[in-house]
Amino acid sequence: MEQGFPRLLGDVGGTNARWAWQPRAGARLERVRTLPCGEFDTIDACIAQYLRAEGLPVPRRAAFGIATAITSDQVHMTNHHWRFSITALQATLGVERLLVLNDFEALAQAVPGLANGEVRAVGGGAASTGANMAVIGAGTGLGVSGLVADGRGSWAAVVGEGGHVTLAASSAREASLLAVLRERFAHVSAERALSGPGLVNLYEAVCTLDGEAAQALEPADVMTRALAGGAEHDPQCHAALTSFAALLGNVAGNLALTLGARGGVYIGGGIVPRLGAQFDALPFRARFEDKGRFRSYLEAIPTWVITAEAPALLGAERALDRVS
Repeated sequence: MEQGFPRLLGDVGGTNARWAWQPRAGARLERVRTLPCGEFDTIDACIAQYLRAEGLPVPRRAAFGIATAITSDQVHMTNHHWRFSITALQATLGVERLLVLNDFEALAQAVPGLANGEVRAVGGGAASTGANMAVIGAGTGLGVSGLVADGRGSWAAVVGEGGHVTLAASSAREASLLAVLRERFAHVSAERALSGPGLVNLYEAVCTLDGEAAQALEPADVMTRALAGGAEHDPQCHAALTSFAALLGNVAGNLALTLGARGGVYIGGGIVPRLGAQFDALPFRARFEDKGRFRSYLEAIPTWVITAEAPALLGAERALDRVS
């Protein structure tokens, strides 16, 4: 086998784990398969099922992003029960090198290589060449990362847990929604509203304020009913989705200011890309720019929805390239 190949690459979220295979250096990723995390007791069982289903041998090296903070050898997912030791998992898999990184660090690693057809602009602005960039995305949780320019045409990924910052309101209505959420949660983080479960939390909070009985809905139900026409349209779902977009714009604008992300803000995750062009009519961009004296600063920063397929897998590949 070629030195360091074949490789197993992965993108592990709170709901699904996506795996891919790279047989040799420079080869396109192949055999991409998504497996539900809830069907497996451990991550190594999930990996074993992928290799078995695809008829693949033990890889020489492996790398995957996972939706949690990586602060030591011990990994415990934030929104799923999997926990493991990186060194023990490497021994179980039998690989010569295993790289485990935060899922949005992996996504950030992929951003500089995205082509024009793999992103869709929301609003105006033009990227400053060689500037910092920001990455944010809502799925099972809220992922946040960034890229800091080194001044030589390259970037270093910022690793953090920005999805758990305290969520702030920008209007009386939002303050009321957050007050409802504070009755349920000890800390109302951005993720409590800006995620799949967060979208349901917003819907239920809207129902509370409107004096309506909340139905037992999944995140996809809220989006479908919010955007439906005629008798299928649900005003509480629409209000929840509108608040979701506005709050996401607020958090993304804060992130852009914090990082000085004049190279643009990239939106990933499962929710916004799924909304497609319907997202553009929501108040994300208006709230992104609504920063008082720094409105003109943010108006100049482009925001893009990532439309590429499995970009975090490419980020895991690039991260492994850097340490191999």
